[in-house]
Amino acid sequence: MAGGLSYRDVYQWGCGELRSAGIEESQLDARLLLEWCCGTDRNTLLAHGDRNVAEKEYRCYEKCIADRKSRIPLQYITGVQEFMGLTFTVNKNVLIPRQDTEVLVEEVMRYLHDGMRILDMCTGSGCILTSLLRYSNDCTGVGADISEEALRVARDNAEALLEGNGRERPKASFVRSDLFEGLDADDRFDVIVSNPPYIKTGDMDTLMPEVREHEPVLALDGKEDGLFFYRRIIAGAKRFLSGGGMLFFEIGFDQGEDVRELMRQAGYTDIEIVKDFAGLDRVVFGGSRCLTD
Repeated sequence: MAGGLSYRDVYQWGCGELRSAGIEESQLDARLLLEWCCGTDRNTLLAHGDRNVAEKEYRCYEKCIADRKSRIPLQYITGVQEFMGLTFTVNKNVLIPRQDTEVLVEEVMRYLHDGMRILDMCTGSGCILTSLLRYSNDCTGVGADISEEALRVARDNAEALLEGNGRERPKASFVRSDLFEGLDADDRFDVIVSNPPYIKTGDMDTLMPEVREHEPVLALDGKEDGLFFYRRIIAGAKRFLSGGGMLFFEIGFDQGEDVRELMRQAGYTDIEIVKDFAGLDRVVFGGSRCLTD
């Protein structure tokens, strides 16, 4: 297969290749990859399907289809993912931002006021912190992660998407930290938010190949019962939350009651569970006004 073929023909070829490899959304992925290689949009297939695909464009598409057939996630092939209306850079060092996590951001935004300070624990790509700062006024924040490779991605995203994130007065800063260990002991935050690893170790092998084989294990494995990082963050957050501060978590669909009970036992108040677009438990949050060290 070589140059001289139409856009529609190349797309149909891509669909067939992905379908034969068992890719569930073969048509969507084939279209998105072709658009990425050709610099086109979704209207091109309908309005300009007879457009010629150049040799360079086809070679790019051929490689992308081969990568996708090997179960490399589409977002790692294109290097970008849309989240909260923003385009984030992603690579194999960070978890791909998901629509479910937008529920977490939206819940934090209901509480967020001008000038608040935010800590994003296990920041990954920085999509949570960067989105919160982009859509608020005069807030600042810190993203913490144990992976320096992830932090490089987060810093690049914040620099690209946040005005005023230069050296003089950055809205977002990022620190390598094993949970709270690398933070300034005197720092305090009005909001601590986290999408920590929460997959049970025993369930890791059941994940889709795209997730199991390509997304970072550090961002997925929540140890034996999936609650390891919730326990540590709930305990450690106490000394870093300002009076009346709030702690927000993304959770697995079956972890709402467990995380709520962990927060209740630790002294958090007004704890709520919020469901996602599919009606599944997705967010747990609570206040710190009754906490003691």
